[in-house]
Amino acid sequence: MNISRNSIDRLNAEITISLNPNDYEAKVNEGIKKVQKQVSMPGFRPGKVPNGLIKKQYGTQIMVDEINKLLNDTIYKYIEENKIEILGNPLPKDQTKVDFETQKDFEFVYELGLAPEFTVPLDSKSSFVYKTVKIDEALVEKYLKDVCRNYGQAVYPELAGEKDVLFVDINELDESGNIKPGGIFKSTSLSPERISNKNAASKLIGLKKEDKLVVNVDELFESAIDKSVTLGLEKEQAENTHCNLQITVKNISRIEDAELNQDLFDRIYGAGKINGLEEFKNKIREELALMFSADAERFLKAEVEKALIEKINVELPDAFLKRWLTVVNEKPISQDELEKDYPNYAKAMKWKLIENKIIKDNEIKVDHNEAIEEAKAFIKGEYARYGQTPSEEDLNKISLDLLTKEKEAQKIFENIYSKKVLNLIKEKCNLEKKELSYEDFFKS
Repeated sequence: MNISRNSIDRLNAEITISLNPNDYEAKVNEGIKKVQKQVSMPGFRPGKVPNGLIKKQYGTQIMVDEINKLLNDTIYKYIEENKIEILGNPLPKDQTKVDFETQKDFEFVYELGLAPEFTVPLDSKSSFVYKTVKIDEALVEKYLKDVCRNYGQAVYPELAGEKDVLFVDINELDESGNIKPGGIFKSTSLSPERISNKNAASKLIGLKKEDKLVVNVDELFESAIDKSVTLGLEKEQAENTHCNLQITVKNISRIEDAELNQDLFDRIYGAGKINGLEEFKNKIREELALMFSADAERFLKAEVEKALIEKINVELPDAFLKRWLTVVNEKPISQDELEKDYPNYAKAMKWKLIENKIIKDNEIKVDHNEAIEEAKAFIKGEYARYGQTPSEEDLNKISLDLLTKEKEAQKIFENIYSKKVLNLIKEKCNLEKKELSYEDFFKS
């Protein structure tokens, strides 16, 4: 066997592998013997089919399989031993068709996309904007209102208000104003504040149980989609429905905000944990700061990525990567789709290269205990979405199980590495801190 490398340029290379029978015949013979033990043919006992028949019927395919295995092992071993940093995977180069039936000596050429060389300067000369949310009194008051509403109780007023929910029966009327036999009928709910047409919405305000209201369907619903969803109509039927409807109020529901008192504080945090409105507000400030700190980190990461990609000239073997993406894509991809999607792919690839360079240069490590703690945090978050808290036993069991799954474990380790890279940047670089109002933070 002979293997050689030809450097095309800084980002592209070719590897040529030459094989002769001495390189693959032993493996092919082993493969034939293996098939011989398994195959059955009429007139022969299982495992006793003559070697010549096996070779005649299966020999070429066995040779193809064994040569492909040999090529795969050889090229990756060569890349590893020579410390070649590649992007994607080696691609077989288009060449004259190989004839496995008659050829004995073979030559295979593979294209490589090479990782670029660059440096990542992380020092006080590098500056990034670090946005945070200002936890001002207005934001606390807004959050207080949300809490009061979320912990409010349902009451059933006599007359409907703007923010109430009306439970109604809706009947289609004919041209004479009577309920149409076999027409539209739907028991549903309506709320004046969710109806776009303010004139129609105002007609619902002030209604009481068993009141009836006639309104045109096009006045009540802004689009055919709204008609379809609320009235349970097929799309085409909804588009062609322009009749009057009779709305009969069956019930009215209103959420009354909870009062800001000790009972509410105890319901949220437990008896005696928070005493008085000022302590409650301080607790809310802590929670808001924690909640928005995750957003601040996310914005900083996006700022760092954008700035470093623009600052560092990370060149990619674009032509090679486009060919590679076409080959590895599970579904066929057109040239137009490839050209459209490639810039985003290239941007993600450049950041991953920069991040890996920072990890390597600064010898950033992640140990198993850190991975377990990250897995536990993820699990707690998933439970919290459903208002639950896992037991310590479940937490340990699920986190260990999560780390046995390759894809999940990879995500967990990548998350930790990303956090450590961001923390390193925060330590070494200049952060231009900018405190913004809630509205400006999310719109800027």
